[in-house]
Formats: sequence, C-alpha cells, structure tokens
Amino acid sequence: MEIIGGSCRLGLWFVQVWWNDKTVHQVRFARTGIPGRVPEMIRQYCAGYRVNLSQLNTPAIQEDTVYSRIYLAVQQVPYGSTSTYGEIATRAGTSPRVVGQAMARNPVPLVIPCHRIVAADGIGGFSSPVEIKEALLAMEKKGLRKAEK
Repeated sequence: MEIIGGSCRLGLWFVQVWWNDKTVHQVRFARTGIPGRVPEMIRQYCAGYRVNLSQLNTPAIQEDTVYSRIYLAVQQVPYGSTSTYGEIATRAGTSPRVVGQAMARNPVPLVIPCHRIVAADGIGGFSSPVEIKEALLAMEKKGLRKAEK
C-alpha cells in the first residue's frame, strides 16, 4: 500500500505525517506544511482535543526490541501526564540513558508521546525544539481542564 504524506497545523508549527491506512510511519515538526491528508485522530489532537493516538499503528513497536519496549511504555503515559526517563527505564527494563536515546530517535512523535517524558529535575530534551515539547504539555493540560468542566 502506498505511503502518503500530509501536514496539519500545531500553533506556529506544522506536523508532517507519512502514513497509510491506520499505520503511521513518520511524524516530524516543521516550519512549513506539505499538501496532503493527515489521519483524522492526529488532526483532532493538533486542534487541542483529547485523543488517544496509541490507537494508531506504527512499525516502531512491532518488533521485540529495547526501543519498542520503551515506546510501548511511553504510550501508557496518559494524556496530560508526564513520566520520567527513570520511570520508563524501570518499566522497560533498561537505563534512563537508553530511554533518552530512544526518545531522540522516535520516528513517530505524538503517536509515541515522547513529549510526556521528562527529566527528574526539569523538562528534559526533545528531538525537535524544546518549545514544541512545552507547547504540547501545555495544550494537554488545558485539554484536561476543559474536560473537567
């Protein structure tokens, strides 16, 4: 099946997505958009709606590797919540440094919500500009507050 690409807005950024059917192959953040469709769940998420993107498939979790175990643990962190690199390392049976490496190489941010993984003493890094991580966390907290009303 053919992989298609498209983008949607996320504040001042665009979320570029390469996908087919319900399988997302790559997600990245960019200053420019690309024409094409994006899975509706990702579009809804970027519009600020509370959406569970772990329902989307990705090759990143289909093999039994250390990274796939880390990615599966990261997918369990609920919308609007955070977990530390150390907590994910414990769940995946590895070290916090390896978790950081997996987050930096995450091919599908948002589907594997690496923005929810923070350092024990601060926000931690992000494969894209850290401002995007901060914006995503703020958007999710705002979405939780809206849902509580």
